[in-house]
Amino acid sequence: MKAENVTIRLLDTFSKQVKVLGSKSYSNRYLAIAALSGQATTIEGALVCDDTQYLANALRQFGHVSVDVDAAAERITVTPTGEPMRGPAEEVYVGAAGTPIRFLIAMAGHADGTTVLTGTKRMQERPMGSLLDALPGLGVTAEAVRGNGSPPIKVTGPSFRGGSTRISGAVSSQFTSSLLINATRAEQDTEVVITDDLVSKPYVEMTIAALAEMGVTVKREGYTRFTVAAGQKLRGGTVTVEPDASGMSYFLAAAAVLGGTVTIPGIGKDSKQGDVGLVEALVRMGCTAEVTDTSITLSGGDLHGIDIDMEAMPDVVPTLAVVAAFAQGTTHISNIASLRIKECDRIAAVTTELRKMGITVEEHPDAMTITGGTPKGAVIDTYDDHRIAMCFAIAGLRTEGVVIKDPGCVAKSFPTFWKTLDSLHNGTTSTI
Repeated sequence: MKAENVTIRLLDTFSKQVKVLGSKSYSNRYLAIAALSGQATTIEGALVCDDTQYLANALRQFGHVSVDVDAAAERITVTPTGEPMRGPAEEVYVGAAGTPIRFLIAMAGHADGTTVLTGTKRMQERPMGSLLDALPGLGVTAEAVRGNGSPPIKVTGPSFRGGSTRISGAVSSQFTSSLLINATRAEQDTEVVITDDLVSKPYVEMTIAALAEMGVTVKREGYTRFTVAAGQKLRGGTVTVEPDASGMSYFLAAAAVLGGTVTIPGIGKDSKQGDVGLVEALVRMGCTAEVTDTSITLSGGDLHGIDIDMEAMPDVVPTLAVVAAFAQGTTHISNIASLRIKECDRIAAVTTELRKMGITVEEHPDAMTITGGTPKGAVIDTYDDHRIAMCFAIAGLRTEGVVIKDPGCVAKSFPTFWKTLDSLHNGTTSTI
């Protein structure tokens, strides 16, 4: 969407099945793993969005694989070219794609020569120091060009030999995932020791599940030590991506605030995605839910505030915060310091925009407290952050006069979001 802003249409209620796009987290993981496998791989149900496109483009630059992206078919095909993996002559630009650049920093250690990875202005502020500190233990020379721990990052390879390293888990679980994925191509066993508490643990669970699906076993001691034995062979073939739990969250929230009912097919109780935890959170707030092996159905109810630790599902904090604005009483969301270093400072952004809507919010370094009420219309700044745009769009379904600025930013993770949201107003089934 190229419009400068979009005004959200009110909706009384709805009862629908909504099909959401594939998981961004799994799509990125399978794409990175496929690029290391040496086998032709087809990713079905893949999310084709800005993040996955940036990752696909970066992988092409190394020359060892071709990547065909078919957005209409929701399919990405990775095929070895027979050429060696070489550091690209030009900088690898990843926009605002945080997961891809973290996977690529370690991956560049497999490429012959020098690779420089960079991104948007915001990306050049995001911390990568923990990963840079851990890579030398595995043989990789990687450094921040400006010496500040943030992109641009220069990596010299081929040097990812494996071995043992230690890494902080306090900033991002993506650093650990990057090491585990890239250990599959190491000559030696790779041991990763977490020196403190690992944040966002479900994302590492997703990495381990994706690797297992592709033929590699990760041995572990809880969340403190992970080992990838050398010599394991990644398989090629076809892998299927389940729907995106983060993308699903906006339609769960719509049912919650409108007293409606939504069914999301293709994702169920065995999902490793941490953001599925939003279902339980909304049930605690007064909704009802039915979760089967193959679908999730949620119906709205009388909403009330809760006290919740959301460290394991940070991406849906903005979604829950918007629901809390319509709930009776106070909702306290804690253990969310990682939101300060996302595409924007999401704690500050959500606080600012909810206050614009007349909602009382207390902002803390790693928490926020929202007192529910009757939100009023407002022009919402989105900070070039897809999740801010989408969660506040849900508020506009119930509150007249909500205008979302820069609606095109949703392309980062959910390029068909506006079409899907609009489809709630008519028909019986929303499809993408």
